[in-house]
Amino acid sequence: MSTFDPDALECLAAIVEEGGFERAAQRLSITQSAVSQRLRALEAQVGTVLIVRSRPLKPTPAGQLMLKHAKMMRLLRADLEKDLKELAPSSTATGRGEERISVAINADSIATWALPALDDLARSGLPVEIIADDQEFTHEWLREGQVLGCVTSLGQALRGCRMEPLGVMDYVLVAQPEFARTHCPRGLNTQNFHRLPFIAFNRKDHLQHAFVEQAFGLSRVVLKQRFVPSSEGQVRAVLAGWGVSVVPHLLVRALIERGDLVDLAPRRRLGVALHWHCWNLSSDVLDALSAALRAAAAKNLHPSA
Repeated sequence: MSTFDPDALECLAAIVEEGGFERAAQRLSITQSAVSQRLRALEAQVGTVLIVRSRPLKPTPAGQLMLKHAKMMRLLRADLEKDLKELAPSSTATGRGEERISVAINADSIATWALPALDDLARSGLPVEIIADDQEFTHEWLREGQVLGCVTSLGQALRGCRMEPLGVMDYVLVAQPEFARTHCPRGLNTQNFHRLPFIAFNRKDHLQHAFVEQAFGLSRVVLKQRFVPSSEGQVRAVLAGWGVSVVPHLLVRALIERGDLVDLAPRRRLGVALHWHCWNLSSDVLDALSAALRAAAAKNLHPSA
């Protein structure tokens, strides 16, 4: 079985992660020519093109497989470093600083419960990289081999991966008090929802529609929307009177209790079930990531039905 140059594999990963040859070279502290040479050598060994030279650069199907292999090598090296530190705590780390252990987590979880879950791992030196996306799309990063695990609303295990339920995150509809008194003094109803500007995360965010559809038993609604690509930013926009927004209750509970925000539909909650997917590999680092997320979710989310 052929073996692949680990430096060439890391070049491939850096090109994809950094979005180009120049930034990959800067990250790896080598010349852009050296990056190109290593990639060409890897493509010659594999026998096919691994990167589509377009804007943005994209891995080919073969490139996605090699990218996944590169990240598996990172995971193995991270496991090795962990074992070496346990055997010889004073030993010098053997890993390379540019290597990253990547996971995709939905932005609302990052803004509420997920970051504290990774505190101990980050402080221990794990070079974690968190990629944010909508909970309906984080699994695409895992499917493409660009991360080793993801928090997602997808409830079906991906090929070659294991899955476990984390719990249910509750969402509420909130507004700034003065905005609510002016535009919807009796809360959200079928007569006013289509006039209210909803602050969504981005164009992939369907939570605003899902909340209204569930609240009134409608199959499809049309909403006026403004987009703020940050969970905390959505809340700040609501506080500034931009409109209303469906956001995690965990994120705004204290603001509601203080009266800075009002719950426009206090008897309504939209529950989103979250799951952890990761490669089905034997790895101490992967097991530690899974355990940390599982424990934090148990403290902050409702149990899945």
